[in-house]
Amino acid sequence: MHSSTVENYLKTIWGLQQRSPDSPLVPIGRVAEKLSVTPGTATTMMNQLLKQELVDYIPRKGVSLNVAGRKAALQVLRRHRLVESFLVEIMKLDWAEVHEEAEVLEHVISERLLTRMDQMLGHPTHDPHGAPIPTSEGEVPSQSTQTLAECSPGDYTLTRVRENRPDFLQWLAQLGLKPGTFLRLIARDSFADTLTLMVAEGPDQVQISLSAAKSLLVVPA
Repeated sequence: MHSSTVENYLKTIWGLQQRSPDSPLVPIGRVAEKLSVTPGTATTMMNQLLKQELVDYIPRKGVSLNVAGRKAALQVLRRHRLVESFLVEIMKLDWAEVHEEAEVLEHVISERLLTRMDQMLGHPTHDPHGAPIPTSEGEVPSQSTQTLAECSPGDYTLTRVRENRPDFLQWLAQLGLKPGTFLRLIARDSFADTLTLMVAEGPDQVQISLSAAKSLLVVPA
């Protein structure tokens, strides 16, 4: 198993690659910003990852995971998302509380314990926030989604929340916005940058900002 620092870098690079699938390389500045480190620190780590044959790195251009790096990153993601699911479904913690706990446990949990947790949960395909859980073979369930911010008025199902901040998740829960929720986008206000929604499990009508809507992934209902 790689060190927790290496695993965090690999997981971060994988996530940034998913956000920009058309870009072959992730800028080092974005990696540094995501991990709250200096660009110089991130650059030093890129050279270490290159020596460990986990990335393809071109100085001053960017980085991408190679086959070995992608496999390692998905193993970390699998542990993280299964731990989150276990903490919510078995331990009965709130979905807004589990991300930070999983950030710690993902680096220390054994494969034996992870397998048992997966069995107890019934082999879930998505975590409490709607993120796909990689399989033990490194396959990631895919679904064609778009952010709510990109949508026209109509009916949708919320499939995933990409923001992990506890206060944001608690706010969504108060509005009834959790993965699996049906919602109707009624109107867009381009001047106020707001969307007006009807939520099946919340108030009759709610308004959310365009920036908040960028963190909500949906499919047509």
